[in-house]
Amino acid sequence: MIYNFNLGIGWASSGVEYAQSYRAVMLRNIGASAKFIFTDMISAENIEHLTRNIGFLDSEIIWLYTFFTDYKIAPVSYTLHDLEKTLPTTQYTFTRSGKTGKLILLGTDIYYTVYFTDEQSELIHRTELVSGRYLIRKDYFTYGRIFSEYYAPLNNKAHMYLRRFFNEDGTVAYEEINDDEKVMYQFADKMLCSKEELVGCMVSRLNLTKDDIVLIDRTTGIGQAILQNAGKAKVGIIIHADHFSEGSTNENHILWNNYYEYSFEMHKHIDFYITATDEQNRLLKEQFQKYMGLAPTVYTIPVGSLDELKYPTVNRNPYSVLTASRLASEKHIDWIIEAVVKARETVPQLSLDIYGKGGEEQKLRELIKKLGAENYITLQGQQNMKEVYQDYELYLSGSTSEGFGLTLMEAVGGGLPIIGFDVRYGNPTFIDDGENGYLIPVDEHMTQKQKIEALTERVVRLFTKADLNHFHEHSYEKAKGFLTKEVELRWKQIVG
Repeated sequence: MIYNFNLGIGWASSGVEYAQSYRAVMLRNIGASAKFIFTDMISAENIEHLTRNIGFLDSEIIWLYTFFTDYKIAPVSYTLHDLEKTLPTTQYTFTRSGKTGKLILLGTDIYYTVYFTDEQSELIHRTELVSGRYLIRKDYFTYGRIFSEYYAPLNNKAHMYLRRFFNEDGTVAYEEINDDEKVMYQFADKMLCSKEELVGCMVSRLNLTKDDIVLIDRTTGIGQAILQNAGKAKVGIIIHADHFSEGSTNENHILWNNYYEYSFEMHKHIDFYITATDEQNRLLKEQFQKYMGLAPTVYTIPVGSLDELKYPTVNRNPYSVLTASRLASEKHIDWIIEAVVKARETVPQLSLDIYGKGGEEQKLRELIKKLGAENYITLQGQQNMKEVYQDYELYLSGSTSEGFGLTLMEAVGGGLPIIGFDVRYGNPTFIDDGENGYLIPVDEHMTQKQKIEALTERVVRLFTKADLNHFHEHSYEKAKGFLTKEVELRWKQIVG
């Protein structure tokens, strides 16, 4: 069995979660059994809805908090009718507005706020019980009540002091006790005094053997617990981002990225590392040798793959540009917007579609409006992108740090040229400067204005001087090395 460890997952997941979903498909394809373990407390949504959303199978998921119960990972099927059967009285009123309902017990000061999975369904994800204006309890459901949170007033706020996790028959599996931000986990036969101990307990119960492989995608808060309980299993660390700080590194000292520092220090307990690109593989080996005198085993395996190359069924939309990512500040979508607005002064037919969700969405919407670009720059939201790229003529990236870049891979798989900054490691992997796009030289002295001007100039150059047909064909050639059958062969090297 291959156990893949991560922290959390959401609707607007990061590249780490999408990388895992690609890996799940490839491991299925080569017949390797795998589990994907998430250790964050996830309460705003049922974790199954989040994992299914990006392609995981329910049978592949382990969630730390239900691991110690007999509940299976499953979609929500608990209904309003199920809730009504648990009420202490049949005398109540119920009103609903969209995804939220309010159920009031008549003759009392008690009511439930009911949270449905969507605006039409009667499926309930959670309820909140309020008595005398005080929040008393929150209950969370899939096909039954999986856990409850208990609250009491503290400093004029609702303070959660206890979580109780249940088995399918309603019995208590264990409890999480919260005391002044300290947590303890009470089981029938033991008390665990931290979440890290809880993770360690879970790993020990997996009963890992030499035939098992542990892949750790994120080590923060869980790395030590995993290594201490991994037994004879092989352990691999997945490198998802730049692994060191260049500005704080010199001839005598290297500052590792704090996400990977622990796993590098624990190299004696790590069987191998995996990078997404050959360039990062080479650099990591050089640095291990130079600064630590070590020669670790490092594999290069792209974090994603392409099932096939995507060709347009009709002509590409002329002068169309797209970008796709989390709408986060580090993606610099605002630079892309400003560059396209400026480039339209020379290429007035330009249009830009922005795919993705994230915290910067409103800010970007306001910028588009401020620049008067609403007619040709559109926020497209989160979409299935498999049949999208091949309709466009250019992919534009503003990121100044991209460990791999799943959307870059998907873009070349749709034959798109790419314009982006010459930064480690994704852009140089997918862009051959002047052949299928442009790599923009960048350094720490370059101002934001200069970066936007450089993006603008390359966009104009591509649409006025480049041989677009050649650029499209070169991207397709680049993409062939990332076809699923090629990446599966790399995984077989490790898992057999």
